[in-house]
Amino acid sequence: MATVSVRYIVDDVDAAINFYCDRLAFTLVMHPAPSFAMLERGDLRLLLSAPSGQGGGGQSMPDGSSPAPGGWNRFTLEVSNIAATVQTLRDAGVQFRNDIVTGVGGNQVLIDDPSGNPIELFEPKIPEARLAAS
Repeated sequence: MATVSVRYIVDDVDAAINFYCDRLAFTLVMHPAPSFAMLERGDLRLLLSAPSGQGGGGQSMPDGSSPAPGGWNRFTLEVSNIAATVQTLRDAGVQFRNDIVTGVGGNQVLIDDPSGNPIELFEPKIPEARLAAS
């Protein structure tokens, strides 16, 4: 079962699925929307998102900037209560890129580390999106 989750922004989800599965021995876990797929290889869960207006990891930010390969890649930390986590981090002065958005598998928000690197906080809403069985 996967223990590390990484999201990559890609131009074409189907081409990325083919590359990772055919070339690098990943397994397709789910592909519920054209703009999203989840793959696994050992302890790594790879979330593939294409920029889109459908919400989730490929959604544009409030300032209009769009995710693009290379600049929006980030690791994901699973949380059990995203609203409470966001409030705690806001109270601590953490910089947020957006408000909580709903994606295909759950709710998510982006924060920046002190250098401006994005980190995604993710609260899964469907069993397949969880890192560990509950």
